[in-house]
Amino acid sequence: MRLTYTPLNLGRYLVWGGFALILVLAPLIFTKGAALSILSQIGTVMIFGLSYNMLLGQGGMLSFGHAVYSGLGAFFAIHAMNHTGIGALVPTSLIPLVGGVAGMGFGVLFGYVTTKKSGTTFAMITLGLVELVFASSLMFPGFFGGEGGITTNRVRGEAFLGITYGPQVQVYYLIAAWLFVTTVAMFAFTQTPLGRMANAVRDNPERVEFIGYDTQWVRYLTLILSAFFAGISGGLSAINFEIVSAENVSAIRSGSILLFVFIGGIGFFFGPLLGTIVGIFFSVMLSDFTPAWQLYLGLFFILLVRYAPAGLASLILMLLRVASARKFARIWKPLLAVGACVLVGLAGMVMGTEMLYHLTLDAANGSVMTRFGQEIDTKSAGPWLVAGMLLVAGIVGYRRFQPGYYAVWSDVNAEIVAQQRGGVA
Repeated sequence: MRLTYTPLNLGRYLVWGGFALILVLAPLIFTKGAALSILSQIGTVMIFGLSYNMLLGQGGMLSFGHAVYSGLGAFFAIHAMNHTGIGALVPTSLIPLVGGVAGMGFGVLFGYVTTKKSGTTFAMITLGLVELVFASSLMFPGFFGGEGGITTNRVRGEAFLGITYGPQVQVYYLIAAWLFVTTVAMFAFTQTPLGRMANAVRDNPERVEFIGYDTQWVRYLTLILSAFFAGISGGLSAINFEIVSAENVSAIRSGSILLFVFIGGIGFFFGPLLGTIVGIFFSVMLSDFTPAWQLYLGLFFILLVRYAPAGLASLILMLLRVASARKFARIWKPLLAVGACVLVGLAGMVMGTEMLYHLTLDAANGSVMTRFGQEIDTKSAGPWLVAGMLLVAGIVGYRRFQPGYYAVWSDVNAEIVAQQRGGVA
């Protein structure tokens, strides 16, 4: 008998080890203000985004109602925490499993109906489903708590090894542990026969049916697993915020995760991780500084779809591809010139937008606004002139340098393709 073994996949261990190290060190680096709360929120939304990408990225199922599974999982989790009998049996560390099982249960129930159809019809059914559940959350206050929602106290029972989940740092590490485990599990799903078949159903459902597979069951099973992980995200959210309301099962929440996943890149497993960071930056961090954060998020999304429809992940991988081919030295100068022009134009646009918002929404408090420690008189011609000059300079500079950058970028990528095909660069 001959013994065989596969060589150690060092790259994969480095990636997962680096991911775990980032999760461990993050609260040691971001220590100011509400950083721990933001990191905890990012962790829960990352799980939610990865679960949604199982539908959209892996299975090609555009859903407008994925918040149903995370939200209902959150409601069941918070009721489990408040129920004396269940709370005594299930420690806080395992409460996310309650949310996951609840999400899976509703995935079995709702998924059987929604996955009967695909494409646009599937999307419209999920939109109707989320509106139905949201309306029900206001009609049945006994379970959903009405407009005020359901509250809880995550500090319950006896402390285990000094862990009470009272301090936010303990909640963060609980979320980080679940994030790592669920990320590994969802990545493993992509390597399973069901995950591969979900890709096939996404790309060519007719061919899948031709070889004897039931495409509806592939979509159905994928949705059930996705709902399970979404429910875990909801359970962690209930622990983190100690409140669950109708907003957790709303179409707004479903639309937000759709936006975040598209920003990160639906064609890449790690895309939702990037999209979540950007989405939380706009919706949580930037919203504390400006009422125009939704405008900036919308403009960012439009520009990204226009110039990088595959998301931020595709931009990063393309730059890494150029760097690995040792051709980055040829593009960094024109890239820097274009980036500088974009930043100058962006500064002018943001300055003008902030002054306009102040004049229309906050004029009762005077014409002077403060941004980044600087006082600006919005009724003075000077600031408007500066904003206009910055915007014009950015546009002119971009039109000046962009063609040269595009030409170099095209040449470099053509050379890389030729090298990969065995040609001479």
